[in-house]
Amino acid sequence: MQRYHRLTVKNFSARFLRLVGAAAIAAATLPALAQNNATEYRFTFPDVVHHVVQVEATFHNVPQQPLTVQMSRSSPGRYAAFEYASNVFEEKFTDESGKPLTVTRPDPRSWTVSGHHGTVHVTYKLFGNRVDGTFMAIDTTHAHLNWPATVMWAHGFDDRPSKLSFVLPEGLNWKIATQLYPTNDPNTFTSPNLQYLMDSPAELANYAIHTFQVPALKPGGKAQTIRVVAHSQATDAELAEYFAGVEKIVKEEQAVYGELPDYEPGYYTFLADALPWDNGDGMEHRNSTVMTSRQLGLSVVAHEYFHNWNVERIRPEGLEPFNFRDVNMSGLMFVAEGFTQYYGNLAMIRTGLTPMPRGMMGFARDISNVINSPSTQYRSAMDMSRMAPFVDGASDLFPTYFNNTFVSYYTFGDVVAMGLDLSLRVKTNGKVTLDDFMRAMWLAYGKPGGPAPGLVGHPYSIADVQTQLAKVSGDPAFAADYVKRYMIGTEKVDYASLLQHAGFVMKKRGGATLGNIYLMKKGDPVRRGQAPAGPETLKVAASTVIGSPAYLAGLDLDDELVSVGGMAINSSADVEKAIDGKKVGDSVELIYKRRGQEVRSKAVLAADPTLEIVPVETAGGTLTAEQKAFREAWLGTKVK
Repeated sequence: MQRYHRLTVKNFSARFLRLVGAAAIAAATLPALAQNNATEYRFTFPDVVHHVVQVEATFHNVPQQPLTVQMSRSSPGRYAAFEYASNVFEEKFTDESGKPLTVTRPDPRSWTVSGHHGTVHVTYKLFGNRVDGTFMAIDTTHAHLNWPATVMWAHGFDDRPSKLSFVLPEGLNWKIATQLYPTNDPNTFTSPNLQYLMDSPAELANYAIHTFQVPALKPGGKAQTIRVVAHSQATDAELAEYFAGVEKIVKEEQAVYGELPDYEPGYYTFLADALPWDNGDGMEHRNSTVMTSRQLGLSVVAHEYFHNWNVERIRPEGLEPFNFRDVNMSGLMFVAEGFTQYYGNLAMIRTGLTPMPRGMMGFARDISNVINSPSTQYRSAMDMSRMAPFVDGASDLFPTYFNNTFVSYYTFGDVVAMGLDLSLRVKTNGKVTLDDFMRAMWLAYGKPGGPAPGLVGHPYSIADVQTQLAKVSGDPAFAADYVKRYMIGTEKVDYASLLQHAGFVMKKRGGATLGNIYLMKKGDPVRRGQAPAGPETLKVAASTVIGSPAYLAGLDLDDELVSVGGMAINSSADVEKAIDGKKVGDSVELIYKRRGQEVRSKAVLAADPTLEIVPVETAGGTLTAEQKAFREAWLGTKVK
């Protein structure tokens, strides 16, 4: 069994430089740097114990007018607004001689500097202690750096390169993993422009690393290098299993597109941070991805790696170029994230890393959520996509009605993609699939690239989606109808009939239900600032679903559920126990407290609308040869 060593800085640097090669090192010098236009950043770590980094930024050849610098308000791959400036402190602005400059604050995240002579130098400290794909974190084990949360940048300098130098703490054996361009100094990296910089997170840690080559599928094609960085407490055996799973996923998804992108720094880097105190997240970037969780997992690999085509290069309108000053909204998030969700699950099934029945459970869950949500009666997949700035990591301190007004564009896009894939397979007798559509999108809008590294030349529109669908299906009327009804409109695909072709039965779970009731101990605050009120009852933590028995009985957000059908409720499981054995149409008494007053009401149990997808052979039927072939063509591996 191969062992994966946590390399020393010296050994890592030597092996890394041999991997990258002289060509990449030469490219990394970036000719514009010689013109002294590059913004220079220097990072030191004077207080890792208290999660503080010191940042120095120097802006050269500044025009002779006030310069405005700011911290970002948004981050690539995240669509809500974040005030990253809130953790900046002790900022000092000087000129090239160290003389203090005059500074005003036009808004909470910006500084306007005047009186300079062409050079502006700023030093500031920054606190960070959240490990995920959106923020930054410093502690004694690593520095997890997301650049929008870390660096100030100057207005009007978007096209200028930057140079980033790191002074690593003594004795911690940190190394640097990033998609930034390397230089001859292992602690110095460059970026050709602001967009590329902000999309290039860095992990500084004593990590394990595994590197492998992916051969081209086409004659004369270029092999690509993939690096897997893991900062974790995993054993060598666990790392070996994880790295092997990553290789399977990469090759399975390569088969969808027929090729890997040509990665600008000469390689693609997975940045996995898996420690007990981490927050769960996955964040795609152009030549890398950040994955954080309490333990290493492969499903996030399957989702995030598919993004290096779909969203990083096949990029929707509204996200290109990315606006760091405010939120970014697109009606096509259901394609960017939802189609990726579909292919992430599909890759896990095709590789065998997820057993087929469990993978189908994931599809069933998403179909169930879309079909049963009141919100999808009046909001389409495109409408849900435009909700991203309200829901994607947003931290609202007020209640929302999202239980009734929103279904994730991940979920919605997953089922739209599944419906389209199956529809194409049925319509063409398997000759055309969603894989063909994704390849067409790649060749039209992704592979051609953009005017500079990190930029996309043709962000696609919904009209472009329809155009490519018409081309691959050979049927413009079909393409127009599917886009109009299921993407722009609110109609639902007939999943049950489509799944029959693959030998699956979609059916309701059965049994009686009160509807989904999300409960939380009353003593646990639901929102910041709420005072604990005691653990003796459970409170409803989200609005009940319109039309459900609980909703019709009057139960709602913040009510304290005391009993159901005479049974005291001390946990969420007690609700199911209280109705166990009862039939659809039976009535149960609900007792709950609202604003200190006891309320009694009757709830009439309804049929559980939750959907399941099961193989026909386990549902009392027979799998035909045609169904078996269809299923294998859909869910079987594409790696030859």
